[in-house]
Amino acid sequence: MSWEREPLFTKAKLFFEKGFDEDKESPFFGLWCAMGLELLARSAVAHVSPTLLAEPDPSHQNLLHALNLGSATGKKKSLITAQVLFLCQNLIPSFTKDHSKISSAIINQRNEELHTGSAAFEDYPTSLWIAGFYKCCKILCEFQGESLNSLFGDDIEKEANLILSEVEEEVVGKTHTSIAAHRKVFESKNQKDRDKLAEESESNSDKLAYRGYHRVNCPACGSLATIIGEPYGKENIETKIDEIIVRQSILPTKFHCIACELKISGYNALTAANLSNHYTRRTTYSPEEYFNLISPDDYDAISEKFHEFGGYDEYNNE
Repeated sequence: MSWEREPLFTKAKLFFEKGFDEDKESPFFGLWCAMGLELLARSAVAHVSPTLLAEPDPSHQNLLHALNLGSATGKKKSLITAQVLFLCQNLIPSFTKDHSKISSAIINQRNEELHTGSAAFEDYPTSLWIAGFYKCCKILCEFQGESLNSLFGDDIEKEANLILSEVEEEVVGKTHTSIAAHRKVFESKNQKDRDKLAEESESNSDKLAYRGYHRVNCPACGSLATIIGEPYGKENIETKIDEIIVRQSILPTKFHCIACELKISGYNALTAANLSNHYTRRTTYSPEEYFNLISPDDYDAISEKFHEFGGYDEYNNE
């Protein structure tokens, strides 16, 4: 058992890497992130001293193990997670009681997922915890001389910094005001016009869904509308016999409803409108499309065209 900082930090990175390989709406994303967060907290405590991770016992056997002086056959017991977070709160000035609560809430979802029959992360969508998660990771990293970049890499760091940018009260206020104004205008129309606009919006949303947009309900009029965003993280590729499926995580950035003409831009504004859930874009290719291969169905036509232009003769005449 190792309570040294570096192995704990490396293992946290590995768990986060596993998590970000999953779709963001998948419960496995939350599960891996929760496990990585606990290890990151332990590595922050170990940065002060690995001995702090040893559970106190009368004979100091756990402490001796942390000092590499324990018996090879003796049992080793780590400090429980609640005490680790309590130490983080006391050792790290910027890790407040609120951050401890956020971390505890995420890690408790992991416990429920692993130790009960309930699907804990199914009922705990990413948008509810991702901002707090990134904030805790940032604080824990910087305390031990690391960064979000060294923990996650460039793509995820960019996403984290975008989410962590301050949600100004002005942005929230303007968003809520805009939603209320568009709702009032839409509701002032007669029922026939509202139904027609909602139908047109749904039809438009269905078409845009094939172009990478994500369908959501408008917070102002309730019509089916769309969100578009920025891809981040690496693509996940699934290869089947007759098709290639590419999955890409998307961070929402823009919303538009053609029924009431409500438009919202920016992750923070979308969060204020409760529209910031991450989603996954799935694109299906044929093997020929994905690998730029010649389809067997097109071979004869291409071959005929090739010979029509002289085949290899122009090269043979040089």
